[in-house]
Amino acid sequence: MTRYIRHASAFCALLLLALLVNASRVQVVDSASLDGNSANRRRAIARFEQPRGDILVDGRAITGSKDTGEQLRYERTYHNGPLYAPVTGFASQVYGTAFLENAEDGVLSGTDPMLAPLPLWNDLTRARSPGGMVETTIKAAVQRAAFSGLGGKRGAVAAVEPSTGKILALVSTPSYDPERLSGNGRAVAKAWVRLNGASEKPMLNRAIRQTYPPGSTFKVVTAAAALDSGAVTDPDAPTRSPDPYTLPGTLTRLTNEVEGCADASLRFAFRWSCNTVFAKLGVDTGRGPMVETARKLGFDGSVARIPSPVSPSRFDTSLDKAQLALSSIGQYETRATPLHMALVAAAVANGGFLKAPYLVERTTTDDGDVVTASGPRTLRQAMNPGTAARLREMMTQVVEKGTGANAAVPGATVGGKTGTAQHGIGNSGTPYAWFVAWAQGPREPEPSVAVAVVVEDASADRGDISGGGSAAPVAKAVMGAALKSARRDGL
Repeated sequence: MTRYIRHASAFCALLLLALLVNASRVQVVDSASLDGNSANRRRAIARFEQPRGDILVDGRAITGSKDTGEQLRYERTYHNGPLYAPVTGFASQVYGTAFLENAEDGVLSGTDPMLAPLPLWNDLTRARSPGGMVETTIKAAVQRAAFSGLGGKRGAVAAVEPSTGKILALVSTPSYDPERLSGNGRAVAKAWVRLNGASEKPMLNRAIRQTYPPGSTFKVVTAAAALDSGAVTDPDAPTRSPDPYTLPGTLTRLTNEVEGCADASLRFAFRWSCNTVFAKLGVDTGRGPMVETARKLGFDGSVARIPSPVSPSRFDTSLDKAQLALSSIGQYETRATPLHMALVAAAVANGGFLKAPYLVERTTTDDGDVVTASGPRTLRQAMNPGTAARLREMMTQVVEKGTGANAAVPGATVGGKTGTAQHGIGNSGTPYAWFVAWAQGPREPEPSVAVAVVVEDASADRGDISGGGSAAPVAKAVMGAALKSARRDGL
């Protein structure tokens, strides 16, 4: 009898051992595959069982969380969703996250280990910290001015603080309400299909994800290369620039939209945006210096994450002389995002130094303790300080005496550059209207804002003056709001 009891006990022990081994296999070996299985809803349930932390503008939350009482309990809400969509992105129970909601998901969802009171605390307790806060550099007044200025037209605005790289506004229109994607019902699926299929592409963040031919705003880069390389030593000296100008090695003749460009000085050509002068100037400067200056200003490289990724701008490095001529006036294969062109204007305003752009001032726990903090960071000296000073003077004259008069802000010093970028097969598309600028208040020691505006569906001529007509008024409104905000912050 005792022998049978021993056998039964041994068999039970063996079964217990097998159970422990299998449990260990499930928890250790198969945990990753089970955790990632689409049928496993535990992760989703845990993710949405508590409110998400907020994104702040000027210290006020522009996001929130709504208790639905359902299994996936909390849904994301947005205040002025279309206004801030290029900043926040969306946080959806079905379609994931985008932009700041994605880049700062660890803080906002409470999963970032830095939110825990002690290292590895959450791992030991299997708890989740309350969602943290993300404080942005955006200024509400500047953001509103940019959004209203575009008025629903397809386009984008980016505004930065030249001395620090803080992003003051990031707008893309037409926009959308990210709250329509927050939940998991049938309406969310319909909204997703409708938004992604819309011809105007409301979910495309044109400010940082769309690259455009920059047109004549790129003449800022060409002028910097010519001055830095010594191809031009006197901005007031006549240039040997025929009008029209025949592109090297071709029969294609380049013309201008204004009179007086033949042999015009750099200063005149910049003020009135003479294509012939700048096309020839790019060729005379040479591919090497042009490529070097473009790279110093961030072309053909990755602009630092803000923390969302930014599409890289491009200046082709393998060009013949005709292609170099066209690239030097912002055409051919030259492409840039609005944020990048705002940084180009900011480098001029900042004495030639290019600052890294950033959108997040700091992240904090739910009770305000700082988790991470950002600050100014110089990427490189993009041009000589003397060159920057000359460009500031010439950009000021564009606004005071040239094509950028519509960007003038009363009482402030404003420098700008207009541009019209042709595109489409045979340049058949409606030109993109551009304007890049910086502004300095009467009591400010240095410019406090740099801005780039692009309007895709501008109803204007194909000349550079359309940038002054369609995009410059938007830039004026943005710079005016930024200068007022800077004055308030200085009090």
